Amino acid sequence: MKLYVKSLSMHLKSMLEYKASFIIAFLSQIMVFFSYYFIILSLFDKFDNIKGFTLYEVLLCFSIIQFGYAFCETFARGIDRFDRLIISGDFDRLLLRPKNIFIQVLSSDADFIKISRLIQALIIMIISLINLNISITPLKVITLFLMIISAIVIFFGIFLLAASYCFITIQGLEVRNLFTDGGKHMAQYPIGVFKKGFLLFFTFVIPYAFVNYYPLLYFIGKSNNVLYAFTPLIVFVYLIPCFLAFKLGMKKYQSVGS
Repeated sequence: MKLYVKSLSMHLKSMLEYKASFIIAFLSQIMVFFSYYFIILSLFDKFDNIKGFTLYEVLLCFSIIQFGYAFCETFARGIDRFDRLIISGDFDRLLLRPKNIFIQVLSSDADFIKISRLIQALIIMIISLINLNISITPLKVITLFLMIISAIVIFFGIFLLAASYCFITIQGLEVRNLFTDGGKHMAQYPIGVFKKGFLLFFTFVIPYAFVNYYPLLYFIGKSNNVLYAFTPLIVFVYLIPCFLAFKLGMKKYQSVGS
């Protein structure tokens, strides 16, 4: 972990060397994030609810997913941009170093500009919680915490799967965008508002429903099933095959050549 923390500090220092560029990019991310937020506000300007979910219930779901995605983009950018390591041949160089390869990949990049999205997601989360008429109990606090952590875990797992895919095709941009950006935009709404086929896919294939739907139902009082409070733990199980896929890809890797 010392290597990872040291690498993060170096990335931050390098980005701050160009302060004007950093500030402009930081502000642009704020505008991009609020464009997603205003889309939801515009939607609820025409409708009181979406399949029984009110504005602040959707915003809570939105903020949790956005927080998880922004966290991974900030602190796991090396995994997200793994294809660049493959294409440039830098991954071959990392394999020669006497350090844990996974930590090296994780440390290879960081994007502190996305911290703006983390802050915004937290602000919207707090606003949503204030405006929701929810009886807060210790179990609901645990549920909310598990939802936030599982949002981080699921995007980290998808980043790993996309990185594993790069061992086969070298470039995995399309697949990565399909399940990260595409999944993020879909999962920022409670998955139950979509058709049954989508609910099944995002429950048993990519388990977004265990992040922002089943635990959300318990948290906001739409279900009294206590088991729903612990469904985010299933996402940690999903992480296991993601790690195995990455390790299998490394075993099959034979360099990209010159």
